[in-house]
Amino acid sequence: MRGRTIAGYRLEDEIGRGGMAVVYRAHDLRLGRTVAVKLLAPELARNDTFRKRFAHESRVAASIDHPHIVPIFEAGEAEGVLFIAMRHVKGQDLRVLLDRAGRMPLGTACRIALQVASALDAAHAHDLVHRDVKPGNVLVTDGTDSDHPEHVYLTDFGLTKKSLSLTGFTRVGQFVGTLDYVAPEQISGRPVDGRCDVYSLGCVVFEMLTGAPPFRREEDMALLWAHQYDPPPPLTDLRPDLPRGVDAVFARALAKAPDDRYGTCLGFVTELRAAGRAPAPGEAQGSPEGDVPAPVDAARAAADSRPYPGPPPPPRWATPMFPGRPD
Repeated sequence: MRGRTIAGYRLEDEIGRGGMAVVYRAHDLRLGRTVAVKLLAPELARNDTFRKRFAHESRVAASIDHPHIVPIFEAGEAEGVLFIAMRHVKGQDLRVLLDRAGRMPLGTACRIALQVASALDAAHAHDLVHRDVKPGNVLVTDGTDSDHPEHVYLTDFGLTKKSLSLTGFTRVGQFVGTLDYVAPEQISGRPVDGRCDVYSLGCVVFEMLTGAPPFRREEDMALLWAHQYDPPPPLTDLRPDLPRGVDAVFARALAKAPDDRYGTCLGFVTELRAAGRAPAPGEAQGSPEGDVPAPVDAARAAADSRPYPGPPPPPRWATPMFPGRPD
């Protein structure tokens, strides 16, 4: 396809490939700019199910004007080929960054997660659920300044569907999603809403902090079983440098029942940041970045000198994590 012109876009290098589409860097011959053009994979072009899903992605993404969702310039069909032309984002996806650098500091993970969460909550406000939140769908490019070193885009709305709907563009029995990050209700075929994306984002952030998703199994069926029935491992078992409070945050984000999770993605990340400000065992208080001391406040220091009254009781959803405490 390299060198071919489709709908006024001359295709250049292939920059991405997924299960149903190929993405090229392309030159917009009309406006003289570089864009990204997504084409439906040729072997799927004759499948009405995938054609409808591809067209649905363009309508969904184009309907949301948000700084962390990749803007769509044009979508349609030309010469029998379905295409979407969108902004070309210079940078790498989160999958590449994690494979190269491994786990991240809490502050970096929270900065990236906040931007993804903002995009997801904007989609949920339109009664749309992404359903395939994963590192490969998070694009990371340079930010504006030292306080905002990354700018993040969420992409690939090809698996979105209306909230609380059991119908869509999949055949009966056909599972869509990525197994490492899939919510239990997706696996069992129950209705989904934005809390499905809260679970998937929780899995992604867990991987950002530890270098691996919360559930790792050799067989796909064992992995699906783990998402539905196994409790997630405490994150601090893998990151003992982080405060214990982050375990309760992930226990709620990765709860099996949607009603037990955070109601929004921003709610999850906000509580994670707050938990990250607490000192890890044996360490002094610090910022969520993990490497910048918290500012000293005289009044706060005086208050901190009073006898410690003991930790507050955990919220009801966290009580199973504190054996021996009454409900």
